Amino acid sequence: MGACSLAAAELLAARNGTAVPAVRVHEAAVATAFVSERHLRVDGRATVGFAPLSGFWRTADGWVRTHANYPHHRARLLRALGLADAGDDERLAEVLADRLSTCRAEWVQEAVYSAGGLAVAVSSDTPDHPLVETFDFGDAARALPGASLPASGVRVLDLTRVIAGPIATRTLALLGADVLRVDSPRLAESDDAHADTGQGKRSTLLDLADRADRGGFDELLDAADVVVTGYRPGSLDRLGLSAEAMRERRPGLVVAQLCAWGWSGSWARRRGFDSLVQAANGIAAIEGTGDQPGVLPAQALDHGTGYLLAAAVLRALSERRGRTVRFSLAGTAAWLVREIRSAVLEGAEYSAEPWLATATSAYGELRHALPPMHYDGCPQTWSDAPTRWGTDRPRFRDWRNA
Repeated sequence: MGACSLAAAELLAARNGTAVPAVRVHEAAVATAFVSERHLRVDGRATVGFAPLSGFWRTADGWVRTHANYPHHRARLLRALGLADAGDDERLAEVLADRLSTCRAEWVQEAVYSAGGLAVAVSSDTPDHPLVETFDFGDAARALPGASLPASGVRVLDLTRVIAGPIATRTLALLGADVLRVDSPRLAESDDAHADTGQGKRSTLLDLADRADRGGFDELLDAADVVVTGYRPGSLDRLGLSAEAMRERRPGLVVAQLCAWGWSGSWARRRGFDSLVQAANGIAAIEGTGDQPGVLPAQALDHGTGYLLAAAVLRALSERRGRTVRFSLAGTAAWLVREIRSAVLEGAEYSAEPWLATATSAYGELRHALPPMHYDGCPQTWSDAPTRWGTDRPRFRDWRNA
């Protein structure tokens, strides 16, 4: 959060020719924001956490972690293991536990992955991945005039889902960017997830494989300053939307890319979520007790990577560089395990209440975590509540200067 707040303050100073505003990090604000999905209330209703079929399961030779929050991942998990869908997840959890107790962990991992599902064997190893990869190509980004907010007037195409990418783009929206999230109409999104991460942004649906929708997307790309992507390596390349192709079409573009497992190696193209990366990259073993694996007290890989991704975008805008930056949840995991010294803090209890607020949205009244960004003059919250997912027109707010 210090890096992200400092990058915002320095961009603001560069745009206005002024001294860099003072930056400070409020630890309680960060602790609250890093579990924003748990603090979210929609008309007083708490949001749903992990589904019954998502979690740790003992196998014949270790543990596996599954992720079955989305219906299609749940269906693939059951199909891979030869289990009939009885519809009662509490009962299915018992059946799943019995089934997995007779299997090898690695077999479960590969069988479920081959079926398009999500499961990983718990490991004590932490593969080495870089925290960030940066590629400059010498073309200058658009000059930004003086402004009251660091990212004011910056147009951002948000091609991300779930937590890390949307956190990066909601941070850019807080700082004044015009952020348009673009999703495929074929991939559903959780209302609660979008209510948590959609602040300050608008959301539209475009099928990039459809000629008409692709034409509309290309118009957006021609006007964008930043594109943030959160799909597996190679997924957008097949549509002619690799970082290189986008930057060739739009010189000076900042492309910020995010994936789960890193940008090289045999796992690069696999699906992944924070909980799975924690399990496969040593964190679950570190956080466990006895032979029982554990978890971090927050989905810190998602949240941390999101703010680092936003910081890298802000830095590129400050330096006026056409640039590609790459992050991964596995890279953040390696950084946390290898580079951050652990410590037990005395008196670490805190109250979240000062860092929560309410807002009226298309989803109802939201109680949400406030952004943990802070420099002198930083907005305390977003200018707009989330719109409903996929309901906005595929246009930036101001096309006159596109």
